[in-house]
Amino acid sequence: MEREPDMMAIGGRLLSDAGQGLDVMVIDVAVMDGDWRREVRVEVIERILAALARACGLPEPSPAWWVNFRVVEEGSWGAGGGVLSVLSLLESGVFTEEKAKAIRAGIGA
Repeated sequence: MEREPDMMAIGGRLLSDAGQGLDVMVIDVAVMDGDWRREVRVEVIERILAALARACGLPEPSPAWWVNFRVVEEGSWGAGGGVLSVLSLLESGVFTEEKAKAIRAGIGA
């Protein structure tokens, strides 16, 4: 959906006031419930913005880029006709044992 710059704000500032020629980008990150402390979320968002800047050949992220970081409740993922769960990933070796314990504690499993 395309919206006019005077109908959108990032960081409390209308995009129409942010300058000419800015490309607006909204990135929606949805993750399974787990151990998403504030500092971890900040690091993920910073890495996403840095990677996008590199991919676009820019020295730094644009002020017109916005990242939404959403944590989806355990068991709310639907794909391939079934429900996905972070619990099935905990035994897969994707996470270190320390991280797996933190995730279990975070979701009360």
